[in-house]
Amino acid sequence: MTDQNGVFMGMDLLCQVNSHAHRTEEMAVERLLVRRGQPFSLALQCHTTLPPKHKLAIILHLGKEGEVVVKVLDARAGRDKWWFRQQGAQSEVLLTIHSPADAPVGLYSVTVLLLSPDGHILEKTTPETFYLLFNPWCKADSVYLPDEELLEEYILNENGLLYQGSWDQISSLPWNFGQFEQDVVDICFEILDNSPAALTNPEMDTANRADPVYVSRTITAMVNANDDLGVVSGRWDGKYDDGVPPTRWTGSVPILRRWSEAGAQRVRYGQCWVFSGVACTVLRCLGIPTRPVTNYSSAHDTDGNLNVDYLYDEQLESVSEGRKDMIWNYHCWVESWMDREDLPKGYDGWQALDPTPQERSDGVYCCGPCPVKAVRDGDVGMKYDAAFVFSEVNADLVTWIVYPDGQRSQVSLNQNTVGQNISTKSVYGDYREDITKHYKYPEGSVKEREVYEKAGRRVTQPNGAPGQLELKIKHAQAILGTDFDVIVEVHNVGGEDTPAQLTVTSNAVTYNSLHRGECHRKTASLTVPAQKAHKEVLRLRYDHYGACVSEHNLIRVTALLQVSGQPEVVVQEVNIQLSMPQLHVKVVGDAVVSRKLIAHISFTNPLPITLRGGVFTVEGAGLTAAREIQAPDDIGPGQEVKVKLSFKPTRAGLRKLMVDFDADRIRDVKGIATLIVRNK
Repeated sequence: MTDQNGVFMGMDLLCQVNSHAHRTEEMAVERLLVRRGQPFSLALQCHTTLPPKHKLAIILHLGKEGEVVVKVLDARAGRDKWWFRQQGAQSEVLLTIHSPADAPVGLYSVTVLLLSPDGHILEKTTPETFYLLFNPWCKADSVYLPDEELLEEYILNENGLLYQGSWDQISSLPWNFGQFEQDVVDICFEILDNSPAALTNPEMDTANRADPVYVSRTITAMVNANDDLGVVSGRWDGKYDDGVPPTRWTGSVPILRRWSEAGAQRVRYGQCWVFSGVACTVLRCLGIPTRPVTNYSSAHDTDGNLNVDYLYDEQLESVSEGRKDMIWNYHCWVESWMDREDLPKGYDGWQALDPTPQERSDGVYCCGPCPVKAVRDGDVGMKYDAAFVFSEVNADLVTWIVYPDGQRSQVSLNQNTVGQNISTKSVYGDYREDITKHYKYPEGSVKEREVYEKAGRRVTQPNGAPGQLELKIKHAQAILGTDFDVIVEVHNVGGEDTPAQLTVTSNAVTYNSLHRGECHRKTASLTVPAQKAHKEVLRLRYDHYGACVSEHNLIRVTALLQVSGQPEVVVQEVNIQLSMPQLHVKVVGDAVVSRKLIAHISFTNPLPITLRGGVFTVEGAGLTAAREIQAPDDIGPGQEVKVKLSFKPTRAGLRKLMVDFDADRIRDVKGIATLIVRNK
């Protein structure tokens, strides 16, 4: 419609000015990304001034096929409408566009029309595109978070820590979220576009993207690939030859790019921290404040009775069948900050979202958003999935003996095991913040038991009085590749000598309680004198555990004590986290954008065996895309291997280079280098 004699020359999206104002300049300055509820500007370049009484109009199209059309009003409108104002300046017209704080997020195209005095379209610009994101800086947005320090972490920080290990030996895993890396925003909307709802009814799905509850639930379902064209395929059996072992990933960006480049083909493989890391990247990128969370001794309650039930026969062998209740050493999910206008008052704020496929929710493998406050107060009827999250952090552990006739007898109850040291990275630095109090009242308090009862179950009571034998398991720090002792102490707190049978087993397990093999078993008949203790020492040799230890380097020691001639059974269990060696990473050179740096990486084999097939994986937001470097040779016991890598930083600021090392008999060795990159 434009000819040589037309008015319009073109349109400048003023990307640099807008991205600075909207805090999206880390994403890109050569394209327009703006946040809803906050005005942005366009410059309309003209051959001449606008003819008298002619008007400008702005039309937006939203959706993959532009199926949703939005007319931008040319006069100041209410908060719930798009509107613009114009200001002429020589041969340009500055257009300031105001978006509602509840507009759907997504990719919009904008066209400016020139209308004659009687409303006919005389001319229009070539459509230009921009992304509209959630705006946690805007008071009217349902993701508004009124704390700049929290937003620096939960929206703008591309590096973080995911917590692993066990409740009494917490370790941190550096993770590159990389939400502002090139093309990540496109991939985030591509994930939404591939959801079943978007493929079935794109117009309704597009409209629903105004709601962070809807968007976050969709992302939680799409991060795992169980029901749909989702991103990551989970696997926990140690067989990863047709993909990447979950422990090898150091960040979300290679996973997201691999999924997109393969045409929405699932990426193999992930486990809970990978799912939570990817979800955190996507939600932060879209503008929803999000943080990764780790719950230690996390219950997976399969039957919804708020108990974890362990079943043994009279020989103390496990007889749980089918899908067993389990306690995971730890479990990672995310929390996102938003209002819950779909719920009664009082449930705004942090919402738990769990993208790891465990149980179906409304027929789909997703979990949440669930108000953390609903979990703490036992309001298990609140959507979504509050009962499941409640059991993850507050189930009781009940041990049963099952007799040949099918009858069963409760022999122990532990109300304090599940849900410990719930952790997230502090906004003030690379250290842990404990947020357990957000999820539950102090363990063992009257209030905590009241909430458990309110959650709809009777409070389980142990059978009879406590017995006179007690069990404790102790161990020194255990280092992968070495032999170490585990000491089981049997204390007799009663007034009579007591005969008993003690069975101690050690098993290699994954962090989510799957058994990979028995390392050692010891059975002893003993008589414990009154008011005394008996010590049994179990020597765990690398020869015992080396061949079957999982990639999570966990040994579970279980002690079962049966008092002779009595039904009394005492069970005690500990997870021993084997300490890992570290990689050494040293960066040489001046850290300046586009100037070459050299990273020197070294690793010493701590095992008494030769390592084969060693590979280093390196990545860093604003530093380098993910790259793999093969170890030059096999690595003998005690031998050091060195590799080097050259790269050119692409963005200024505080940056972290993440390195992972994997070989045939050792995985998940991490190293990190922190550097401050300056502009030229």
